Amino acid sequence: MKRKAEQNTLRALLAIGILAFYRLMRKPPVKDWLLIFFLKSYMASILDNLLVKKGYLKYPVSLFRTFDISVIFSYLIFPVVCIYFNQVTRQAGLLSILLKAILFSAPSAMVEHWLERNTKLIKYKRNWTSFHSFASIASTFLAVRLIMGGIRKIASKQGLKI
Repeated sequence: MKRKAEQNTLRALLAIGILAFYRLMRKPPVKDWLLIFFLKSYMASILDNLLVKKGYLKYPVSLFRTFDISVIFSYLIFPVVCIYFNQVTRQAGLLSILLKAILFSAPSAMVEHWLERNTKLIKYKRNWTSFHSFASIASTFLAVRLIMGGIRKIASKQGLKI
């Protein structure tokens, strides 16, 4: 019975993620948000896949059984949160960006910690901790933000609007 409840949790997260994504795509500049979404998805899937293959994480319950990683988190939830992060830091200075990376990453890591302790949606293995999750979430938020800053700078030098 617990497995069904966990799958319902995943379905609810899928629906929330799709609605949040739809809402985000209504706010300009859509090109930026899509690029951030795909960058974060790409980074998260590589990192998640590496961590699963190396035995640090496991996802015992999934809606998509053909994947070893958490598809909903790697391809939807974290990219959507990363778009929000980029929206609120678009005009921010370095210190503000770093502080907001912490403020966005900490709740994500806390939710993941709770899920690890109370469900079978994720299991930490081989000395993986919530701090590792926090650091990986924050670093990918910052990496995507840095890449987007570079893309915007190159685009403006080329006279492109992005």
